[in-house]
Amino acid sequence: MTTDIKSIDTDALQHKIARKPSLVWDKIDPAERNDVFELADSYKTFLDISKTEREAVRHIRDAAVKHGFQDVDAEGAGGKYYKIFRNKCIGMAVTGSTPLVQGSRLVAAHIDSPRLDLKQNPLYQDLELAFFKTHYYGGIRKYQWLARPLALHGTVITSEGKQLELTIGESSDDPVFTIADLLPHLSRRLQDGKKLSEAFEGEKLNLIIGSIPVGDPDLKERVKLGILHYLNTRFGMVEEDFVSAEIEVVPADKARNVGFDESLIGAYGQDDRICAFTALQALTTTETPHFTAVALFFDKEEIGSDGSTGAKSRFMEDFFSDLLVKTGANADERSLRKCLMNSFALSADVNAAMDPDFQEVHEKRNAARLGHGICLTKYTGSGGKSGSSDANAEYLGKIRRLFNEKKVAWQTGQLGKVDQGGGGTIAKFLAAYGMEILDCGPAILSMHSPFEIAAKTDLYMTLKAYQAFYASRMQ
Repeated sequence: MTTDIKSIDTDALQHKIARKPSLVWDKIDPAERNDVFELADSYKTFLDISKTEREAVRHIRDAAVKHGFQDVDAEGAGGKYYKIFRNKCIGMAVTGSTPLVQGSRLVAAHIDSPRLDLKQNPLYQDLELAFFKTHYYGGIRKYQWLARPLALHGTVITSEGKQLELTIGESSDDPVFTIADLLPHLSRRLQDGKKLSEAFEGEKLNLIIGSIPVGDPDLKERVKLGILHYLNTRFGMVEEDFVSAEIEVVPADKARNVGFDESLIGAYGQDDRICAFTALQALTTTETPHFTAVALFFDKEEIGSDGSTGAKSRFMEDFFSDLLVKTGANADERSLRKCLMNSFALSADVNAAMDPDFQEVHEKRNAARLGHGICLTKYTGSGGKSGSSDANAEYLGKIRRLFNEKKVAWQTGQLGKVDQGGGGTIAKFLAAYGMEILDCGPAILSMHSPFEIAAKTDLYMTLKAYQAFYASRMQ
């Protein structure tokens, strides 16, 4: 180098070529601050009424209809469509001015969250208490579900074929349920000396549901019979109806503001309903896009995206075939293949924010931070990127330029140190169709816990990011 180092204006150079992380609060216009808090209030309402995938689908459908979307299987063409499958996943689209075979702008999120499910034969009595047996769904820290108020949400198909929708534990007048924990005075041998993964057994996540006996004192399982009597009287259920039921156990808490300044949101299910909410908001505010704008809301991500309603299913192909027909295009195999391969997509899922108390599990230079905007995650997986789609540099360059142009605050992140662990998203399943895809969502604290923490500014920037993506013409 021939430049005189002493003559360099280091402040100007730093500003020009170096990248410095900054909080969203330091970037947004003061006039936007009210928008940040108003959006958060709507989001908290969404969380409270969408604690299960079925409830999320119903809410998304209602919002779609309110904004002029019609069932894609209905007669007529209106340019805005939705499609529900098995009441557990839903797709929405606003058709663009460009033929669909040239690709779409796709944001894909998931609407299932870690929880407890009732087993098919859940009801039993032990000593003087009645219980429900549960099986945990997705990656949970089992101890976090003990000694806290829990609610029941679910669908029951009776022996007569009647469908019942149950929600118990959310109203202030409702009872709640709980799983008892062992008192510290007696936990030394059973829990204290064990690994965390061994101290709390899945088969002991049994839900307390009642204690009043019925009938003669000599009658066996009188408390269980009392519960059956209650369920039969209130809902018309018999014990065998549990076999054809899907009842989920979720936290009974409401979404709350966190902190004196109310800058954070604490709630169950933010992974991944924070992305589902912002994708829904972005699409319902999208008008006359250049490329068809699509939002997909999948089930089963937390257990590998398997099943008929997960991202590995044929639901996406079916919805895009319907869109081809609605737009007057051929819906043959080649057209569908080109449509998907030419699409640009965002796998809308959260990343882990660096926890100040557990910084040692993060690689600080590449960890996402709360309040720094939406997170671009080039790859997920574990170990040597196993189970990741790994977005290419060209696509990352396009997204980065778009977000910079639209003043979207963004950061990058990875899920922990290389050898620490890891995780996956639905990106790899959509990438199999050849489309460009990038994991793109906010970072949260306490992921997979019953009370996850998100920054309101990150929620706001996620919405701005998806809106910019839907409106983009990048190729």
